[in-house]
Amino acid sequence: MLFNEIYGCYYSAVASILKLAIQNELNEKRMKEVIDKKAFAESYIEISSALNSGKWKLIDKDYKTQIKHTPTIPLTTLELRWLKTISLDKRMKLFDVNFDFLKDIEPLFMPDDYILFDKYNDGDLYEDETYIKNFRTILKAIKENKIIKAEYVSMKGEEKRISGTPIELEYSEKDDRFRANLVCGSFISTLNLSGIKECEIIGNSNHKTVTSTKHLEEYFVVELFDDRKALERFLLHFAHFKKEAERICDNRYKITVYYDKSDRTELVIRVLSFGPFVKVQEPAIFVNLIKDRLRLQKSCGLK
Repeated sequence: MLFNEIYGCYYSAVASILKLAIQNELNEKRMKEVIDKKAFAESYIEISSALNSGKWKLIDKDYKTQIKHTPTIPLTTLELRWLKTISLDKRMKLFDVNFDFLKDIEPLFMPDDYILFDKYNDGDLYEDETYIKNFRTILKAIKENKIIKAEYVSMKGEEKRISGTPIELEYSEKDDRFRANLVCGSFISTLNLSGIKECEIIGNSNHKTVTSTKHLEEYFVVELFDDRKALERFLLHFAHFKKEAERICDNRYKITVYYDKSDRTELVIRVLSFGPFVKVQEPAIFVNLIKDRLRLQKSCGLK
């Protein structure tokens, strides 16, 4: 069963109300707050009426309950099997999660049961102990707003020592790699986790918490003509990038895609693969890159 009524908002709201009653913290005001947050806007009348009238024999007129244990919502067999499947993903080793409770659960499918296309085969080594340690250190620094010091080897083989405040971890599905964005003084430095030889937390950061680097990212805007399922293909092709889509008319759309500067060349190639179905509108630097790429193809005799 994909859905069960015990997972509906009414059950969630009443479970929270009973928890407050068990803790002797329930009153009419708290009940309304819970219902407004957990259920629909019009649910207060029905739920409060059923509870206060005794139709649902769960609390009395003094907002007390005979229930001794806080209500819990059990996992269904389907959910357990789904969690088992997720636990088998090699990337889950990066997170310190204990899946022992799934020991006897059969997964929905195995990692070898599906094949991903358009993806590089030289992704990060997620089972490497050093990689796992560095990932967890950076994740801890992000959560606690700490400064890290890292020894890093760039893609060109240059060794560097970098200090900064990690603010974000990014995953590239196509590259099968994680990247970390660090605030280093007045600029953002992006590090491939596979290039970090060692890193450690060295202190607290006075940098204000940043939830996203969107304002620091680059972008491009295209007008898309939706023929031959171009819109569906475009959104699927750029599924792991932040984007905004706006319908202009029946079959034309304006789409803005945000990306990291290091992905610019790859994205130029991807956009060109859509041929006459997309027209790059801005910014000028991306438009010029498209033109330069087309000139290069033409000079090679490519059409």
